[in-house]
Amino acid sequence: MSEPIKIVLADDHSLFREGILLVLKKEKSIVIAGEAADGDALLQLIDEVEPDVVITDIAMPLKNGIAVTKIVKQQRPKVGILALTMFDEEHLLVDMMDAGANGYLLKSSKKEELLTAIQSAKDGGTYFCEQTSTQLSKMIAATKAGQRKEAIEFSETELTVMKLLCEQYATKEIADRTKLTISTVEKTRTRIIEKTGSVNIIGVVIFAIRHGYFKP
Repeated sequence: MSEPIKIVLADDHSLFREGILLVLKKEKSIVIAGEAADGDALLQLIDEVEPDVVITDIAMPLKNGIAVTKIVKQQRPKVGILALTMFDEEHLLVDMMDAGANGYLLKSSKKEELLTAIQSAKDGGTYFCEQTSTQLSKMIAATKAGQRKEAIEFSETELTVMKLLCEQYATKEIADRTKLTISTVEKTRTRIIEKTGSVNIIGVVIFAIRHGYFKP
């Protein structure tokens, strides 16, 4: 039996935190390791409890969710970070993902979406709720370059892994589907990020759509 996923939650609205915690505490696969009301408290909490996944709002006192994500991903790159926010502005979505977040959900998202996102973040994958996924596709389409970069050559394995990354599969899921080892998937993922000039998986998704390697 796998260990429960250790979660910390940050939001400056106590009633919202209590509501989310009430939902998550009912899940046997999740253990709540702590909560915070601002960015500084969240960083301290992460150092103390070493969670698997952080769920954070973007707009918070002292340090916002974007600033916290940048710091955490530099210090603890394997910690999964999910934005759970009421803001659907494009620049916040891009800034949060550029900071290294594993997913972006609106507070109107369904419980099932949050649980799926938590597992995905724990496994090193990415997740967008239905609304932000649609928004991301429209945003990319609006700025689409439309021409594939012929100078970049990808192996068949890289193309397969890229497609599965774009479809939001986590590393272990990709390994199971392709019969590759987890180590090979991780190395392939790193090569794809380097070849596309991306800083994270969201950059790979944008590249793949812009240059015709993936159609959402």
